[in-house]
Amino acid sequence: MSDAQVRGGGYIPTLIAGCLGVFVAQVAYSLPASVLGTIQLDLGISGSQLTWVSASFAAAMVIFELTFGVVGDIFGRKQLLLGGLGLLILGEVITLAGASNVHALWTGQAIAGIGAGALYPISLTMIAALAPDAVTRARSIALWAGFLSIGAAVSPIAAGSLAENGHWKDSFWIPVALAVVAIIVALKATNSSAPEGRTLDLPGQVTLVIGLLALVWALTEGSQGGYGQRDIVVGFVIAAVFLAAFVAIELRTASPLVHLNLFANRSFAITGIVAIIGMFAYLAICFSMTMFLGTVIHIGAVYIGLLFLVIQIPALLLVPLVAKLIHSVSPQWVLTLGFLCIGAAGFWASRFDAHSFLDAHGAPHDAAFVKFIVPMILNGIGFALTVGSITAVAINSVPLRLAGMASATTNLLRDFGFALGPVLGGAIYNSIANRKLDAGLDAALDKAGQQGFTVLGQPLDPHVPTESVMGALHGLAQGGGSVAVNSVPVLTDPKTGKPFVDMPFALHDLAFSSLSHAFNVTFLAAAICALGSAVLCVVGLAGAKSASAEAVELGTDVLHEVAGVAEDVAPV
Repeated sequence: MSDAQVRGGGYIPTLIAGCLGVFVAQVAYSLPASVLGTIQLDLGISGSQLTWVSASFAAAMVIFELTFGVVGDIFGRKQLLLGGLGLLILGEVITLAGASNVHALWTGQAIAGIGAGALYPISLTMIAALAPDAVTRARSIALWAGFLSIGAAVSPIAAGSLAENGHWKDSFWIPVALAVVAIIVALKATNSSAPEGRTLDLPGQVTLVIGLLALVWALTEGSQGGYGQRDIVVGFVIAAVFLAAFVAIELRTASPLVHLNLFANRSFAITGIVAIIGMFAYLAICFSMTMFLGTVIHIGAVYIGLLFLVIQIPALLLVPLVAKLIHSVSPQWVLTLGFLCIGAAGFWASRFDAHSFLDAHGAPHDAAFVKFIVPMILNGIGFALTVGSITAVAINSVPLRLAGMASATTNLLRDFGFALGPVLGGAIYNSIANRKLDAGLDAALDKAGQQGFTVLGQPLDPHVPTESVMGALHGLAQGGGSVAVNSVPVLTDPKTGKPFVDMPFALHDLAFSSLSHAFNVTFLAAAICALGSAVLCVVGLAGAKSASAEAVELGTDVLHEVAGVAEDVAPV
């Protein structure tokens, strides 16, 4: 049935189903955040391999999100909601079945990400389609956003608690159980569609998939072995070719995934840019905090989960205030303040030395996680101020007939920024840490080779060639990278406490110091991106009007309503 035929019918079951759908999607998206360090310790994988655990879900979600909106409009939103929940369950089951194999972990998370890519847009659209009036629609959208925020808050804590008790793999049962409940509820929901004028843009979707996958792959894999490798360069070339083809297709097709002509509007173009750069900064700080505490220092996963709750509190508490600010104050200043908060969080975190998170014996000091509380509160405040404001500016800057496309396009750009958080953030810290480890290792090996290796203070057996020892250590560092080397336990003599082999112990310290420096740079890069977004808002949005002023000038309250509820708040 079309939207006009179903509006007002079966509203409550559909509202519950939509809210549960986005809750499940957000739980699945946020779940790995607090257990990445535990996963790394358990599987012994490299930094780039660990990045793929988060990147595979995020990339799959972003790539298919726009197309799923069209599919739901044409074939029915209830069916797509059920299909998205089914895909998410399949992905999590594959993750559970192959959790000891990193490739199965990637595959499962990618499939779950495709399911989430269907759930985010469809869960909101089916609620809006059945709301009987504008006031009910606004309240429903606010409730939808609340469920999304709650999912982002509780998921890392639940997963972290399981990981603390040695059951990180079991945490993936959480979205499975929730999705089963959501399917049962969704069977009672009312179907809706809006097929008029909607067609699938298959050439655009194919070129977007190939281009973005090639870009994500090159960024992630290049961080491990260097971006000058031939296959990495080929990856970037493929990404450039297919993304250029995507732009050409979108400019010519009658029913594009993205109306690129919207970017001729200065305000819309600025919000599109800061949606990518600013949201990258936000999530890069979140992701780097997780990796810094979990994979470098090995602080308990439950403490990382608590920090994600700290991030979400501003998003939950400030939504009413942000809605009022969008109406009464120029979004130029709301966005600027938000990005300044994110930038301050990044600069603050960039000052942390990993050594200060260890106790006197060099073991992780769990209580040290409190150092991140204030930066994460600032990051959460910045997110709360910016995410709804970006959409409000995008919608208010285009004609009313294009408001839906403007919102969808902004959602895509924002989610792409989110996907870049772990991908580009991981690329930065991995490449810097690995280069610093290689440079330090070369110097250490030269010195050790001149002085001779020792075992418990005694010279190495002269029958063992020094070159063999040096080659083995170099292979260990290059093969696993700084993250893997840092996680290798140091074998010591139980009587004296001295390391059995002096050089691996120095190698461990070198990896630890390299990672500490690399994350300082990553936090700083995120801060610079956030401050750059603030500058763009000050300069590019000069003269932008509040939502109330725009609504009065246009003689309609539609934009006022959409901007006020900040309908696509999407904390992670």
